[in-house]
Amino acid sequence: MSDIRCIGICTGGGDAPGLNAVIRAAVKCAFLKYQWKVIGIPDGFDGLIWPERSRELTLKDVSGILPRGGTILGTTNRGNPFCYKTVENGHEVIRDISDEVIANAAKLGIDAIISIGGDGSQKIALDLFRKGMKIVGVPKTIDNDLSATELTFGFDTAVQTATECIDKIHTTAESHHRIMVVEVMGRDAGWIALEAGIAGGAHVILIPEIPFTVENICNYVTHREGYGKRFTIVVVAEGIKLPPELKQISRGGSVGMLIGDAISLVSRKEVRVSVLGHIQRGGSPTPFDRVLATRFGVAAVDLIAQGGFGKMVCLQQERIKAVDIADAVGLMKAVDPQGELVRTARAIGICFGD
Repeated sequence: MSDIRCIGICTGGGDAPGLNAVIRAAVKCAFLKYQWKVIGIPDGFDGLIWPERSRELTLKDVSGILPRGGTILGTTNRGNPFCYKTVENGHEVIRDISDEVIANAAKLGIDAIISIGGDGSQKIALDLFRKGMKIVGVPKTIDNDLSATELTFGFDTAVQTATECIDKIHTTAESHHRIMVVEVMGRDAGWIALEAGIAGGAHVILIPEIPFTVENICNYVTHREGYGKRFTIVVVAEGIKLPPELKQISRGGSVGMLIGDAISLVSRKEVRVSVLGHIQRGGSPTPFDRVLATRFGVAAVDLIAQGGFGKMVCLQQERIKAVDIADAVGLMKAVDPQGELVRTARAIGICFGD
């Protein structure tokens, strides 16, 4: 019989469509299935530095949040209690306040915590678990780059948003006979660029996993013109590895703008650039993401009831399972340059600039 009476929930890292769906599912399952009390911890683990900001979550609090983007608990990607930055006497000081965080959780009566977040948040959760905190993880990243799970919630919504934007850009590119560059998210992996590019009918897709040259892109544009295509859509993942000639002139900022300027210079053609940025993080989650997030939320509560601390729920072979957080963090799931999706894209004429 579980000795759990009260659980806490926090969301860390960047926001993603579906976070509220996880919170809702966890609160409803904890209350209806196990009769547990639930405490909402605001702004990631920062909420345990100032425990007075935490509050009880009831069924009323999660009513109507299923279709809402963002997170009702707030989030941060800078809240690491093991490296907490403060200013003392005018100087920045980094302190380990993890013991204080664990003590504050106990003061709130929290027996176990659900940490919803990406690789960074799960590393913090793992370190807290190793110090004695009862904690389980729920994977979250719109980049879909966590190796322990086949899919993360928020990814499907991000791909849909990016695809809709590419669709709109497609019509204006064709009308004005222009090269249009669309920059999407994907810091370490090119999943959004690849899937949105295929779904949106892009002609060139640049991802971190496949080296490219601007010359190859321009040659492909010329090739398209040879059979009457006077416009080209280029989808660029923000984390692409720049070729040597572009590294020399890069001064930070938008990689899409850099690629657009380079293509314009070499091809002597008009290029327009659209950076989608945080648009991809916002909006109402797709039905797929709502269902996946709900499954994760329920599974996390069940995992606590089973005593599965130090584990993270995940999707494997279309079933919800659990893996050790230690085995889940630090291993990125990259696009396979020889994989089926890339082969499919090449088969329908998409260029990767290589």
